[in-house]
Amino acid sequence: MNFEYKLESISINVKLENKRHVKHCYLRVLSSDLVQIKANIYFSQEDAKKLLQKKESWILEQIKRLEKNALKEDEFLYFGKIQKKELYNIKDVDKFYKTQIQEYIPYLVDKHSKLMRLYPTSIKYRKNKNTWGSCNHKNGLNFNTLLCKFPLEVMEYVVIHELAHIKHKNHSRKFWDLVELYCPNYKKAEETLRSFL
Repeated sequence: MNFEYKLESISINVKLENKRHVKHCYLRVLSSDLVQIKANIYFSQEDAKKLLQKKESWILEQIKRLEKNALKEDEFLYFGKIQKKELYNIKDVDKFYKTQIQEYIPYLVDKHSKLMRLYPTSIKYRKNKNTWGSCNHKNGLNFNTLLCKFPLEVMEYVVIHELAHIKHKNHSRKFWDLVELYCPNYKKAEETLRSFL
């Protein structure tokens, strides 16, 4: 469901996606005029408007950030900072991300596996538009190569999140308690993942 919503002096398009398996409500600013809300099937347009009103200042802040951080053709995001492609001699950013993530993720997985005493059966990488990481039923972990766009602490959170799925295959209270034990600021990292470029 799509509808228009007025925020102060600007109008934004709102894309409301109702899905059966979604337990929480997710709000994401996709561009300066498009906001996405993912929620369960009982979440109505009126609920969406109440959420937008409640989060108005945060949404406006994200829009300003998007406009400020709009990337030029010769720029790319690397660990949360805008970098010039020429400094890294990059022609293909996606290939660069894939190379880089394979240097950082194994170290982070090894570090937190030992702390959490949870060990994956495999680690794989791929570019993905929908998920930052996943854990399959055989305890193999997959990580999105685009995680290289984020600050290192966010990448670290995703590693802890997926390792926790080895013990808890759902997002139960026990799962989040385990995540919080090893990543006390996980909510801030989640917010960054939802709002980042």
